[in-house]
Amino acid sequence: MMLARVADSLYWAGRYVERAEHVSRLAEVMLNATLDRSDAARHVAAITRGALGDPGGSGDLLDLARAMSLDRDNPSSVLMSLARARENARQVRDQITSETWERLNILYLRAVSARASASFAADPLAFLGEIVSDLHLFKGAADSTMSHGEGWRFMVTGVFLERAQLIARLLRASFGGGLAGAPEEPLALVTVLRMACALEPYLRTYTADLNARFILEFLMFDEDFPRSIRYATDQIEQHLNHLARGRELGRQDPQRLAGRLKARLAFADIGEVEGSGAGQILAAVEAESKAIHEAMYEAFVAYPLETRLPAA
Repeated sequence: MMLARVADSLYWAGRYVERAEHVSRLAEVMLNATLDRSDAARHVAAITRGALGDPGGSGDLLDLARAMSLDRDNPSSVLMSLARARENARQVRDQITSETWERLNILYLRAVSARASASFAADPLAFLGEIVSDLHLFKGAADSTMSHGEGWRFMVTGVFLERAQLIARLLRASFGGGLAGAPEEPLALVTVLRMACALEPYLRTYTADLNARFILEFLMFDEDFPRSIRYATDQIEQHLNHLARGRELGRQDPQRLAGRLKARLAFADIGEVEGSGAGQILAAVEAESKAIHEAMYEAFVAYPLETRLPAA
């Protein structure tokens, strides 16, 4: 059985890596889309702010992208997420491979170097694109070089739990007011897909039909696309099933909560979303993901000692 502190560090390393990648992509796509001073570009900026939890914000978008990327006072910035991912990985250095550690350490050192601000100022799109690419390399190294045992499962569960929440938040910012109020401009719809790293997979499924209803359906319910909410919830339940084997989990059972969330996504459809409103089910995904996180902590990290000791 893995030590609680080890499970905790690996889980948070996965979450922070996913958060750094998502915020990097939001900033990169936002800057690329808003080069055009159109109504669609302003809609994209509003979606980005909503996805970050700041729907009423204003100001220069380049300054926003810089704050999203390199602000040490912003706990959700890419830099701070990388710093926290690296610190968690450092604490369990013996549990991850050299290839995995080196990818993360090199990326962190580049982000905190004296040249980082100058690199961002010179070409912010290239700077952010390189971070996203390097985080893909980290995940590839972890997947292909780490043993797929408990440690890897805690890390991957962190990745998918963070992803489910972040994609739900992005969709709520884009479509939470209902499909009638969803963006119609092709630029805005393409941008939502790019923020979810979903443009090419969506086009292979729906060809060139850029439709808010289809985009919402794809990013919520597609069972094969790794960044859809349904795929993420399937993975969360699968990994928790493995982690729960042979354990007495006590009152809080993250496996049960994950199964309930998986069923919600498996049996819902776009017609139900249209009827009740996208915001309602997306808010439920965020709330239930938070409940799974709290149950995981009670089951694997902060459990009472007596529940793990054999009876005298």
